Amino acid sequence: MMRLTVLPALLLAAFLGYFPTAHTEDLKVVRIASVATNVGGKTVYAGSASLVVNGAFPEELRKQGIKVEWVPAAMASVGPVINEGFASGKIDFGIYGDLPPIILNASKPTVQLVAPWGTTSNSYLVVPKNSTAKSIKDLKGKKIALHRGRPWELAFSNLLQSEGLTFKDFKIVNVNPQVGAAALASGTVDGFFSLFDSYILEDRGVGKIIWSTKTAPVDWKLMGGVWARNDFVKQNPEITQAIVTAYLKSVHWVAQDENKETYIREYSNKIYPESVNRREYDQDNVSWRQRWSPLYDVALQEHYRKAVAYAQASGLTRTQADVQQMLNPHFVATALKELKLEGFWTPN
Repeated sequence: MMRLTVLPALLLAAFLGYFPTAHTEDLKVVRIASVATNVGGKTVYAGSASLVVNGAFPEELRKQGIKVEWVPAAMASVGPVINEGFASGKIDFGIYGDLPPIILNASKPTVQLVAPWGTTSNSYLVVPKNSTAKSIKDLKGKKIALHRGRPWELAFSNLLQSEGLTFKDFKIVNVNPQVGAAALASGTVDGFFSLFDSYILEDRGVGKIIWSTKTAPVDWKLMGGVWARNDFVKQNPEITQAIVTAYLKSVHWVAQDENKETYIREYSNKIYPESVNRREYDQDNVSWRQRWSPLYDVALQEHYRKAVAYAQASGLTRTQADVQQMLNPHFVATALKELKLEGFWTPN
């Protein structure tokens, strides 16, 4: 989101110390963690968080006398950082992908998905520019850089299974995306599996994309969303509802075709050039509107069912997380009704 990258003790202590302690008895602050990076000396949030970090969340909660504190999690370690924040009770919400919360819940039910973010990201297989490989089969026995325990590992597993392959057919190099990209550029590995940062490698003339989830089944795409700590939801259902409703307001706006250009120019991932973001959205088998769907539909349920089973089968968890406990559609259903958006998205 398990064999995650193990943080050195001092670095982990620094992360733990960063999360301020939450007090739910007299709620004055809600703490929300999400992936972020430093761009030009400023903390920039990526993905769905970019829509709401300065907008709907703070405004809705300010009306109730509650302040929102955003907690940035570095891209290279977002899963372990947010999981630790949840486990220690020091954050209330986290916006991140599927595998980390599955791993967290496998040991103890801790969080629940209160608002899915849809199918907002694809996964890509990249090879060196001069490679003759045209498919995953051509890389059998070769080195592939893949960050284990991250959401796109599920897509990689699905790809292997669809071709009758397993992890044992490859030499998996478990490194974060930044290191994986550098390894591909230097020729240290024969393939690299990641997200749309893969287009950067094409732009630099060192790599080429030979496969992506753009043409794969919908439940192969990266899924995640707004996760909430179970204890917080139980103690603060009204605040949870306010946050989900605010989130859906923002998502409804961006999902409208007439707002697509504005989103790409002003809100989409500022870490990469606009041209990279545009290519991620182009020629996808999911429409722009459906890309942002918060519905707990068949595709989402199948995705999590497979993900939970995969986490155990691959050794990422010892036991299976409870899928039904993790997926809580109540808040989205209430928000859709309140906002009169019940027919805006269609189930996949």
